[in-house]
Amino acid sequence: MDKFIVSARKYRPQNFNTVVGQSHITTTLKNAIKNNQLAHAFLFCGPRGVGKTTCARILAKTINCENRTPDGEACNACNSCVSFDQGTSLNLHELDAASNNSVDDIRSLVDQVRFAPQAGAYKVYIVDEVHMLSTSAFNAFLKTLEEPPPYAIFILATTEKHKIIPTILSRCQIFDFKRITNHDTVEHLQGICEKEGIKADKAALHVIAQKSEGCLRDALSILDKIVSFTNGELNYANTLEHLNILDEDYYFKLIDCMQQQNISDAILMYDEINRKGFEGDLVLNGFAEFIRNILVSKDPKVAVLLEVAENFKPKYLETAKKINPAWLISALNILNEAEINYKQTRNKRLHVELSLIKLCYLQQAIELINNDTGLHKKKQIEFAKAIAFRTVAPIELKERQSEKLSVTSYQEKENSSANAVSEAKLIIETDVKNIATKAVADNTRVTNGSPKIGALEKIRKEVASRHQSNTNVTKELNEEELYIAWGLYIEKLQKKNNPSAVTNFKSAVLKIADPNCIEIITESKIHQSFIENERAALIEHLQNHFNNRILSYKVIVVDNGDKKPAEEHLSTKQQYLKMIEQYPLVKELKDKLKLELDY
Repeated sequence: MDKFIVSARKYRPQNFNTVVGQSHITTTLKNAIKNNQLAHAFLFCGPRGVGKTTCARILAKTINCENRTPDGEACNACNSCVSFDQGTSLNLHELDAASNNSVDDIRSLVDQVRFAPQAGAYKVYIVDEVHMLSTSAFNAFLKTLEEPPPYAIFILATTEKHKIIPTILSRCQIFDFKRITNHDTVEHLQGICEKEGIKADKAALHVIAQKSEGCLRDALSILDKIVSFTNGELNYANTLEHLNILDEDYYFKLIDCMQQQNISDAILMYDEINRKGFEGDLVLNGFAEFIRNILVSKDPKVAVLLEVAENFKPKYLETAKKINPAWLISALNILNEAEINYKQTRNKRLHVELSLIKLCYLQQAIELINNDTGLHKKKQIEFAKAIAFRTVAPIELKERQSEKLSVTSYQEKENSSANAVSEAKLIIETDVKNIATKAVADNTRVTNGSPKIGALEKIRKEVASRHQSNTNVTKELNEEELYIAWGLYIEKLQKKNNPSAVTNFKSAVLKIADPNCIEIITESKIHQSFIENERAALIEHLQNHFNNRILSYKVIVVDNGDKKPAEEHLSTKQQYLKMIEQYPLVKELKDKLKLELDY
């Protein structure tokens, strides 16, 4: 009994004309051979199973052929071509870089390059999976690849061009192989089935082409499996069964149930699919691809992107006419989200069923209204109504000419960098006593002879009291008062038993940037973080101390590097300021005795 040879090897192309789906590559190589413009190094890159190694072998055979055809093809009859076909040629050397990726392997290859061919014009070296070479091996290969002998040609093949170092790429002619289209794959499979006497439906071959995802070698391997499974008779049903692919009729039935909002039939249909052994993520992914195909079928211009069997196309086009595109887009969003969250859920069946229920109610949940202003998305809920709130009339205040109220709210933004400066402004110009008195009078109502004061009145009284407290005289911002306020806040930190913050606060240097802004200079970002952690309490303390509600501060980090600062000699004024920072009572004693210090 003859040994079985798989179709991928038995029907491997032997010349450029039989290569499937790579006409842009084969035409270029044939013209280069015919015009004697061959490069010394080629890089063939592209997905797996699309003909990179095949084209490399055909190129090696063609350039060594003794009787080439006028269009640049090998004759397949001379001694050189026969030896190439039988794998006995001494002019072809193949290296699998996946298992021979060391420097020693490349050195042995370089040593072979020194010997000229005994028969034929060229010695061809094919390095497959070249991206697996180590960096040292690449570097050892550079000089030979750049300036090889005139009889040596290198052909590098890879599926991952981005892993090859740029110095190799710059020394090669790069050819990018593309995926085989479904149409070319189906035609090639039909030709093989005719030669082998296999009965195959075109729909079944189209399913195989879709499953192979542009890889012709995978398509031939799948064909061999199904031929063995079906005893040489391929049809649509047994191909789906063998490849574990869900029939598209289920998807058509599911989408009909969803358009009719028939939840029970949709759940029962998913139960039938589940009992056949199809996982939930496969169903979600397949249904999303199905809806994508229907969305593509909506526009005749885009219908060319529909990659399904020919006998299914009319059904897709008919279904697309009945369904609103808004429903299709929303359904794709739901399915995409469900597929992403599928692995995280515990009850996977319930997760899929919930997605199907959402799709069943999607028709009544979304409605596109086309009016003069454009398209709007409207959500319809039958049994939910908004709560009816009673309209409350606003309280009217009579304005006086002498009363002015202008409040500008501010939001303080902070940044840890030296250039970030927080700016805030709050302007209040009003006669607080008159407004507060007026508000109290207007809010008081007499019911059955007795006054009734509500929660709003309490709030107004509290606000009026706060505004009255703000009418005190604002203290002038100077260095003495600033260090006193700083020392008082350090005492608060000491009472809170926060020694780290106390140390960082004591090391800070204070400066007055303007009458409403303080600069706090620290030595590092660590010191800055301790001060920023106390921002809210510190600002309130400083504003209360100086009775200035618009007072703010900014922290500046001065980086002194790794060098330790030299010992600083303080002036008399600085010594005094340090003293009152730690002992605020010294300032109080100075004021009581009315002492004037000569700095």
